[in-house]
Amino acid sequence: MNGVEQALIGGVDGGTAILIPALGELIGERSGVVNLGTEGCMLAGALAAFDAGTTTGSAWVGVLVGAAAGASFGLLHAWMTVIRRADQLASGLVVWFLALGVTSVFGVSYINKSVVPLPTLAVPGLSRIPWAGPILFKHDALVYLGYLLVALVWVVLYRTRIGLTLRATGERPEVVTATGGHPVRIQILAVTLGAALAGIGGAQLSVGYVDNWFNDMTSGYGFVAVAVVLFAAWRPAMVLLGAYLFGVALATASVVQAHGVAINQYLLDALPYLVTLTALVAVARRGSRQAPEGLRRALTHSV
Repeated sequence: MNGVEQALIGGVDGGTAILIPALGELIGERSGVVNLGTEGCMLAGALAAFDAGTTTGSAWVGVLVGAAAGASFGLLHAWMTVIRRADQLASGLVVWFLALGVTSVFGVSYINKSVVPLPTLAVPGLSRIPWAGPILFKHDALVYLGYLLVALVWVVLYRTRIGLTLRATGERPEVVTATGGHPVRIQILAVTLGAALAGIGGAQLSVGYVDNWFNDMTSGYGFVAVAVVLFAAWRPAMVLLGAYLFGVALATASVVQAHGVAINQYLLDALPYLVTLTALVAVARRGSRQAPEGLRRALTHSV
């Protein structure tokens, strides 16, 4: 296996930890609420999944507990922003700092411990396709869940009444109210669901991709997930592209280091974030014009 294949395979694994939280953030932002606390939700999900995985011996139990942990922090953010009308950006940062503190305190005892990871599942037939098979179809089940979620989120958003109501809530909540809907409930559910997906993304890191726990292990992945949504202009398929772009950049840095290429270590560590920042700057102006109207109003009041 050459370095390019290694980078692409690692990019799919690592990119999934961005893809699933980014899809969750897309759902929340479509309802008109941005969650900068996605990073904190991922941290909570990563530690909870590792804890449950080591305790029960089942990585799948860990994934479910990780989703619940992420959802709990998302519910806190929803309560502060939707019910109490707190500043969305400030609330998200509070959630992040809270999760960072909680996981740093309770995660100390899990450092250097091992967990039974999610098993690698080769898709029959597809995994044997030359070159593309190992890259796309020989991963743990959360990677395949990411594929399915992209299609599911697109269908729900653009082909169902639920999606129409969600998008209308993010654009004109007063119209939803006039038609008998409940924008507050919709936003709370959307933000909480999005945070649960962020928790699953954290679980992908701790019991799927890295298979261990260390403090602040998300290393900014949650903030990248929020940026990817802007890069994608709130379109699920483009979220997939943005997440894997980051994943490949991250894996490339590791592959280059493993092959002993003489490049400054700090530059290698910064490479994935530089790629994400470059892509974000390239499309930021176009993407910001396509933001849900309710989200633009909320962010305008935040600055």
